[in-house]
Amino acid sequence: MLAALLALLIVTADQVSKYLVRGHFAYGAAHPVIPGFFDLTYVRNTGAAWGMLGGQNAVLTLLSVILLVIMIAFRRSYLSRRWEHRVALGLLVGGVVGNLLDRIRLGWVTDFLDFHAAGHHWPAFNIADAAICVGAGLYILSAFWIAGHPLHESRRRTDGQGSAA
Repeated sequence: MLAALLALLIVTADQVSKYLVRGHFAYGAAHPVIPGFFDLTYVRNTGAAWGMLGGQNAVLTLLSVILLVIMIAFRRSYLSRRWEHRVALGLLVGGVVGNLLDRIRLGWVTDFLDFHAAGHHWPAFNIADAAICVGAGLYILSAFWIAGHPLHESRRRTDGQGSAA
């Protein structure tokens, strides 16, 4: 239930924020929030993360659907019942669905969170992208402290705390 509610929250926040950006910003326009560091900039991303696979909307849509089916169908085999994994699943599903809705309806993903500093620029992203990154990070990190998780057990064996069998 926690994962489903969090996914719904992420999809809603993502879609509302993208709707507002598309409705109130000219395409490509940057609106400084913290000058020299953070802007809201309306960008259309036809690819995956950081624009990789640009123009491959059909492939990315199919991959997103396959990923969603795998995450939901096999969640019991790779997730514990701990809150960390339920939150990670909610973030991942919400993020994938948020971007998938854009791909299906628009043919691109709306990005607008634009960070830069000292001549370095991070590619623009959105709430769904952030949720995917945080969800994946939480899952990976929590695997090291959740007993019974394969990564946790592997670490225990290499630290000499468990058997090598």
